[in-house]
Amino acid sequence: MDAAVQAAIDAANNNDLEAFLACFTKDGVVDDWGREFRGAERIGQWSDNEFIGKQVSLDVTEVDTRDGETMVTAQVGGNGFTGPSHFVFTVDGGKVSRMTIRA
Repeated sequence: MDAAVQAAIDAANNNDLEAFLACFTKDGVVDDWGREFRGAERIGQWSDNEFIGKQVSLDVTEVDTRDGETMVTAQVGGNGFTGPSHFVFTVDGGKVSRMTIRA
């Protein structure tokens, strides 16, 4: 798994928002079911309300890398959405430029 992707997953599992945000490029994007959050401030607000703020846990069950993207399947736990989800990460310059979430 790409080091930036692993760092983002580890930060989420450690409920460490600062470390999670540090994994993204300056103009990084989280696409959560078509809702886009760009930049650290917006990603942080989204995460406070729906991800790390809900004590998310990601139990990775599958990783596939192709065409420059890392696809991670994980069982999501915590106090928000729970269940299987797919995360597609695009990495640019050693940081996550896009994280797309779908079920």
